[in-house]
Amino acid sequence: MTDKGPAVFRLKEHIQRLLKGAKTCFMKVPFSEEELIEATLKTVKENGIDAGYIRPIIYYGYGKMGLDPHGAPVNVSIACWPWGSYLGDSAVKVKTSSFVRLHPRSTHAEAKIDGHYVNSIFASIEAKQAGFNEAILLDYEGNIAEGPGENLFIVKDGKIFTPALGNVLPGITRDSVTQIARDQGLEVKEKVLTKQDMTSADEAFFTGTAAEVTVIGQIDEHVWKNAPGPITEKLKGLYLDAVHGKLPKYHKWLSVV
Repeated sequence: MTDKGPAVFRLKEHIQRLLKGAKTCFMKVPFSEEELIEATLKTVKENGIDAGYIRPIIYYGYGKMGLDPHGAPVNVSIACWPWGSYLGDSAVKVKTSSFVRLHPRSTHAEAKIDGHYVNSIFASIEAKQAGFNEAILLDYEGNIAEGPGENLFIVKDGKIFTPALGNVLPGITRDSVTQIARDQGLEVKEKVLTKQDMTSADEAFFTGTAAEVTVIGQIDEHVWKNAPGPITEKLKGLYLDAVHGKLPKYHKWLSVV
């Protein structure tokens, strides 16, 4: 919610990513970017949502069975509902998953495809059954990839690092936080991150559409006693201010309902 009413954060970028993912899946979407933006805003308005989550989905509809979807109609659904903080407001405990992030040559790792989330579900359930809040998946080379539905950042000696693209989702919140950090004069670098890099970091946090900026307080047996660290706390506050329209610099990211 903003002082101008409900607003969708970076709606254009989300719809563009949705359409890009559909193209990756060989789908011919019967709606334009502008139509999907308008439909999203109308859905939020009609449901009277002041704050919550929006989930647009493009899928093959009824008309054909089998592994070749060509010939089935392409349908679009847009859902929205009130939803609080996905992982809560406290620092979370994360577990290194025994499941690895999908190999980039086995799929389009950069696309937000529903089928990828089976991998995420396995990792998340495994972590919760072990008493943790969330998981961290390594890539096929054993380096840090991402959470089941979140990108990951660490802070070391005042600098911010995040896994390079190629085997992680290029998250919109990831991009937003990166821009905000750089606007604050902070250095943000993409690089290969090992488990040792993470456990030797001063701070760690997740980003995601649902997770927003979530403080990580523990990975496996390693605990950050100072969590949230000063940089994470600052970025979390600035991100939430941007979402709620309190920072004029980022009003361009808001689509008022």
